[in-house]
Amino acid sequence: MGLSPGVPPEAEFARRLVENDCRVLVPLLMDRRDKYAAITGRPPTNQPHREFIYRPAFEMGRHIIGLEVQKVLAAIDWFVSDRGTKAAPVGVHGYGEGGLLALAAGAIDPRVRATGVSGYFDSRQNVWQEPIYRNVFGLLAEFGDAELASMVAPRTLIIEASKTPEVSGPPPAGNGHSGGAAPGRLVTPPLQAVQQEIRRAQKLVAGLSPAPHIELIPSGDGNGLPGSDQALGQLLSALRAEAAELAPAKTAPTRQRADFDHEARFKRQFDQLVEYTQHLMREGEYARRAFWANADRSSVEKWQKTTERYRDYFATEVIGRFDEKLLPANVRTRKVYDEPKYTGYEVMMDVFPDVFAYGILLLPKDIREGERRPVVVCQHGLEGRPTDVADPNKENPAYHKFACKLAERGFITYAPQNPYIFTDRFRTLQRKLNPLKKTLFSIIVPQHQQVVDWLASLPMVDPERIAFYGLSYGGKSAMRIPPLVSRYCLSICSADFNEWIWKNTSTRSTYSYVGYGEYEIFEFDLGNTFNYAEMAGLIAPRPFMVERGHHDGVAPDEWVAYEYAKVRKLYSDLKIPERTTIEFFDGPHTIHGVGTFDFLHTHLKWPKPEK
Repeated sequence: MGLSPGVPPEAEFARRLVENDCRVLVPLLMDRRDKYAAITGRPPTNQPHREFIYRPAFEMGRHIIGLEVQKVLAAIDWFVSDRGTKAAPVGVHGYGEGGLLALAAGAIDPRVRATGVSGYFDSRQNVWQEPIYRNVFGLLAEFGDAELASMVAPRTLIIEASKTPEVSGPPPAGNGHSGGAAPGRLVTPPLQAVQQEIRRAQKLVAGLSPAPHIELIPSGDGNGLPGSDQALGQLLSALRAEAAELAPAKTAPTRQRADFDHEARFKRQFDQLVEYTQHLMREGEYARRAFWANADRSSVEKWQKTTERYRDYFATEVIGRFDEKLLPANVRTRKVYDEPKYTGYEVMMDVFPDVFAYGILLLPKDIREGERRPVVVCQHGLEGRPTDVADPNKENPAYHKFACKLAERGFITYAPQNPYIFTDRFRTLQRKLNPLKKTLFSIIVPQHQQVVDWLASLPMVDPERIAFYGLSYGGKSAMRIPPLVSRYCLSICSADFNEWIWKNTSTRSTYSYVGYGEYEIFEFDLGNTFNYAEMAGLIAPRPFMVERGHHDGVAPDEWVAYEYAKVRKLYSDLKIPERTTIEFFDGPHTIHGVGTFDFLHTHLKWPKPEK
């Protein structure tokens, strides 16, 4: 508008539209600063305001993009209301993030006669490299910019190829701001890339009548300022349904409210959006209860039958499922340990093309010919390796060689490598998967399916007694893999089980992931569908246990107990309360290996060692 410094006069397109007799409303959008991005009681993070809202909103099935599109649609509602402008045509024009919102609003609302998109239109194949607040779960499974453009048709779409508001990453940490924001950049696409995406859009709408009007207007060589005379002139012509010449620019307006506090207004809107996510969090328990209303607890048989639809939903809508068939395993092994009571082997097998599974198998030496023994799959946590749990020469204070200790008790153990390693490398993989409506577990689940199928084929393994026991991120795995891999006959979640939705959405609790660096952890709409109690419901009626240290920093005991109480109630309703338990112990984020070992001996029907 020219009321604030920073925008060259020739790019002040809102002012130019006003000068050409348009009634203009400019919505306030969340910016990329990090001033208010703070968990209550903690220093602010370096997350852009958009990311800080994105995180809890994503978990609750909302998005900063969707929330701001709603603002645009509300503006349209106002313009077409009975205020003397009911018959006036409505257009939407935006630049950068505003271009994204304009394209989405134009695609959604047929009341928009003309849509202008500047500094945004491009192929979205590299959306994983953009800031995380543009991460839309499942976007590329159905939509690129061309598909959205086709939804605007046959109405007018003006695409101005201009210089994108370029971003090299989040604000730097320091000066009182902690790190942890997701990496992400915005660059101006080559003009050829914009042209190619427009050609895709034109192919999608070819043959429509009336003929759609999708027009590309480069600003300079595609790297110029937004709001060129030609782009604005075409927008006005579409709105007026006749050729329109853009009036010459006038002198910039002067501010009439010099004492108005723009920062206070921004803070109010930021707080409103944050509080909306917290409202959704508080309502999430009731939404999940309604979602699960058709699950019948009256018997184990009815529970299993009526929860199959929830299992399928979990697999397709939360975890994400690849349609690829598993390859022949083509297992390769080599001996790596020779201990008094067991022998260790590295194991590698194929899963999908270019995807393999790897782990360490420990075989007790006293297995008799023809004997079939239970297996415990022992899962490491974040940045872990199979050697952390299965190397007899390595003492990790979180794992205490628990795969080795179980092998010494006579169990066969297998320690898989899960792909949550190499910090941003695995998080980048999650960023690539989300637009495809997939997650890390879309890969991890097939890896485990291949592993347990192979284990079940071994002559010394009882295929009916293969258990899962994981710590930390391995505990996350314990909640997500056994619901979808039926060969796991029980699951133990260590050092992770808690009120997972609060942990991923609260902007008040210092335990919340909203304020930390695990930007990959958020799962779309989980808060309305599956908390940990509901995931445990997909494990039931198989045995399920929680291992919890009082001093574990994952969450407070109260959260853990509150969520587990729902699990205990379910197993009681199913008349199988003996199949679930929780052990609290006086310790930190670690394998305790007391109650859980007893649980394994009991439910895998393997005798305890003599004292």
